[in-house]
Amino acid sequence: MKRWIYVGVAAVIVVAGFFGFRAFQSARRAAESTAWQTVPAATGELVSTVGATGTVRANQYSLLAFKTGGNVGWVNVQVGDQVSAGEVLAELSPSSLSAQVILAQADLVEAQRALEDLRTSDAARAASQLALAQARQAYDKAQRRYVTQQKGNRGTQETINATEADLAYAESQVDAAQDAANRVSNRAEDDPDRTAAEKALYDARHARDVVQASLNWYTGQPTAIDQQILDAELASAEAAVKDAEREWERLKDGPDPNDIAAAEARVLAAQANLELPRISAPFSGTITSVQVKPGDGVSLGTLAIGVADLSRMLVDVQISEVDIDQIGLGQEATLSFDAILGREYHGQVTEVDLVGVSEQGVVSFKVTVELSDAEESIKQGLTAAVNIVANKVEDALLVPNRAVRVVNGQRVVYILRQGQPVAVEIELGGSSDLDSQVLSGDLKAGDPIILNPPLVFDQNGPPAFFRQ
Repeated sequence: MKRWIYVGVAAVIVVAGFFGFRAFQSARRAAESTAWQTVPAATGELVSTVGATGTVRANQYSLLAFKTGGNVGWVNVQVGDQVSAGEVLAELSPSSLSAQVILAQADLVEAQRALEDLRTSDAARAASQLALAQARQAYDKAQRRYVTQQKGNRGTQETINATEADLAYAESQVDAAQDAANRVSNRAEDDPDRTAAEKALYDARHARDVVQASLNWYTGQPTAIDQQILDAELASAEAAVKDAEREWERLKDGPDPNDIAAAEARVLAAQANLELPRISAPFSGTITSVQVKPGDGVSLGTLAIGVADLSRMLVDVQISEVDIDQIGLGQEATLSFDAILGREYHGQVTEVDLVGVSEQGVVSFKVTVELSDAEESIKQGLTAAVNIVANKVEDALLVPNRAVRVVNGQRVVYILRQGQPVAVEIELGGSSDLDSQVLSGDLKAGDPIILNPPLVFDQNGPPAFFRQ
């Protein structure tokens, strides 16, 4: 009796142990399954960027200084004003200028007059030389026309013989065309053969008339009126040559080139002296600073007015040599500023230096990005964080970078299949800060990617979980 009791107890223990082990295994798998952090593989746009920081600058900027000493007479601008290239921005008081500067206007007038006198003489010389050449050309043309129009000069005997042969052939063509037309003359007027024959006869007669006219001209001579015109044309051309020769003799020596160069130099020097008391805008732009006011005493080189071309706002960044191959003209970029919170701006790459600069053993290249939506709040000198879009891939299969591991030199991701993590070898393409493109591998959109895969696998069972 006791024996059966023991057997029953043992059976109960075995059954309980079996179900307990099953429950333990199920609980373990459930715990492991719920411990994996997963995200589904997805398709989407992959944007690869190269980031750097730089400083905002204007397209052009200049801090202008006075070129001589004196007292400021007036300042014509204030910060924020728009100015045009060449516009006078400030000027020194005439009473405070040196005698050299005061006399600059008189010196300029005198130098310009002297140069104009020389240039006028030189221009007249050039015009006379051209007129003589044209007169001689016209005389040669009139002389050739006169000679060729005379009897016996209109054509050589060889030309006349050839033209007579052409005329004989043209007459034979007329005769042949006439015979053809006669054969169909009794047909209706709209008969195609009759129409073609009549046209052929017309063309043959016209060709004969042209050859006859040429022969008449070759063997003829000018009429009395034509001869009078030829005589007058030749005499007029000869007289024009003589007049042009007399004018050239009067002007041919002209001014000395050295005198011209010296006069031009004196004009430039006088103009420079005249501009000494003025500050003018070197280009169109916006006044960014005014550091003087009327009455201030200044000396040569005193900084006075800043002007910038703010029509284009640029950011120069240094890109490492390992990334510069990804950068090209026209690429889009996003920009953000510590001084402007919550806003993102856009731009394009407009310049990429061809030569790198080495600093402390690191080679980098200057890349310029132009803002396309700059606002007044973006000022010169602001620090900008720039992200240049190096590549865009549409409909890419993406996995999170944090899920990618390297096992035996091969990139893998772990996915959940039937509740168990499985390593899948993959080949990656481009990457962004968060995701990478999968080029190949046993992976599809929707597969659950484990973000916290195991660090160690048990040889005889599921992977040991080490990351919570």
